[in-house]
Amino acid sequence: MESDTICMGELIRSRKSLKRGQTLYREGEPFRSLYAVRSGFFKSNLQLEDGREQVTGFHMTGELIGMDGIDSGAYTSSATSLEDSEVCEVSYGHFVNLSEDVHCLLPRFHRLMSREILRVHGMMLLLGSMMAEERLAVFLLDLSQRYRINGYSASEFILRMSRDEISSYLGLRLETVSRAFSKLQSDGLIDVHHRQIRIRDISRLKRHHRSG
Repeated sequence: MESDTICMGELIRSRKSLKRGQTLYREGEPFRSLYAVRSGFFKSNLQLEDGREQVTGFHMTGELIGMDGIDSGAYTSSATSLEDSEVCEVSYGHFVNLSEDVHCLLPRFHRLMSREILRVHGMMLLLGSMMAEERLAVFLLDLSQRYRINGYSASEFILRMSRDEISSYLGLRLETVSRAFSKLQSDGLIDVHHRQIRIRDISRLKRHHRSG
């Protein structure tokens, strides 16, 4: 265990601090590093041909970002901080070299990558066949689970992203997302105060999206 900790420490090239709104890497830039989110929150996004932004994901403390650049050798999306944040930069080349000597590193990375792929794939399958309220419920439940895994409250948290960014991610209009928040609140499933969310009954919220 001690040697694993030492080796993981050796992977970190540097720590970077970013202010809210700063870009960590941009779509199309050469891929060289992965980034572990040490604190804060990020969104990944694409620039569409008509100039609009398409949000493709949100990333929080304890998660790894930049994996989309491994296959093509260039980042396929941009990563922008949604609040003051800090990341640990992990040189991918150094990681590959070190994993040849420390055999536990590569399987752990593959498990991490597989879990993220399965989570995103599951989200996309669910969202593609759901109505607006159900999409929002799935989105909130996904955040709830990720907060719980990181040791935070699963029922009360602050949305670091705007409703406009949520609507882009869910493929809905902004006014539709606002109505969905209001409906979930009027049904007694959540409480909303600005960006503060309280899930009143996680089991009921799960049943709500499954009944759609």
